[in-house]
Amino acid sequence: MDGDDASAGGWFAGVGRDDIDAGATAIREGTADRPADWPAQAVASGFVDDAADYYDALHAATMAATRAAVGEAESAGDRQLVHAVRAMDDCERVANELAERVAEWGSALTGESGAGIEFARELAERDPAPDERRVVELARRVCDLDDEAADLRASIERTAPEVAPNLAALAGPVLAARLIALAGGLETLARKPSGTLQVLGAEEALFAHLRGRAPSPKHGVIYTHEAVRNTHPDDRGSAARALAGKLTIAARADHYTGERRPELDEQLRERIATIRARTDDGDASDGGGGA
Repeated sequence: MDGDDASAGGWFAGVGRDDIDAGATAIREGTADRPADWPAQAVASGFVDDAADYYDALHAATMAATRAAVGEAESAGDRQLVHAVRAMDDCERVANELAERVAEWGSALTGESGAGIEFARELAERDPAPDERRVVELARRVCDLDDEAADLRASIERTAPEVAPNLAALAGPVLAARLIALAGGLETLARKPSGTLQVLGAEEALFAHLRGRAPSPKHGVIYTHEAVRNTHPDDRGSAARALAGKLTIAARADHYTGERRPELDEQLRERIATIRARTDDGDASDGGGGA
């Protein structure tokens, strides 16, 4: 509302005393150019009986406005990605931990040896003897968790390109979702400098470095990207910086415009090729051509 409307009635102008939703909307969308004695105006207009009643109404409306804002934020696509990738990681972690228990327990009961999810799946297919029933049931739970992790991964791979098309194209859907989760949301990621994005996921190593106990980390979870992982160790720091720079631009484009920028893909490929060429040139100058 404009300043004149505000001075005439405040946020409660035209709102019923018991209409909490209308009050919440007025608080979320209304504006005022200058402050006024809102409690006195609310009493004078007949909106409330006294100042205490005004503050009760204001509290109810602001709480409703906050709940609505939180609900909208949690239903946003990037928040759904955050929940999905964290749930996927939890399923994978728990499945692998339980698979170790199943392998140890199952090997002792059946006399068969094996390890990991694959062995759990073998046990899950058994028609168990009475003394094997619990371990076989546990193996089936492991399989369920592993299947759920796969379903969550498939969901992330479908959703990430819709939520963050540039970031998903450059990083891959799962790594894009993981970066968004580590930052706490796409908007937060878009506001971070590339140096911070570069070490997301390496917080323990970074804190150890700040305490003087370790060297500065060159990268965090972006190490899993082929541009870093498949680059010579001597050049991984440069590759990580180049990748982080392009991912930062991609995150900002996704948050602020939502427009796909395919030129970022080619720019990253060219930059990584230039970095890798340093090592190739060095190997050639060292006479690495063989006999």
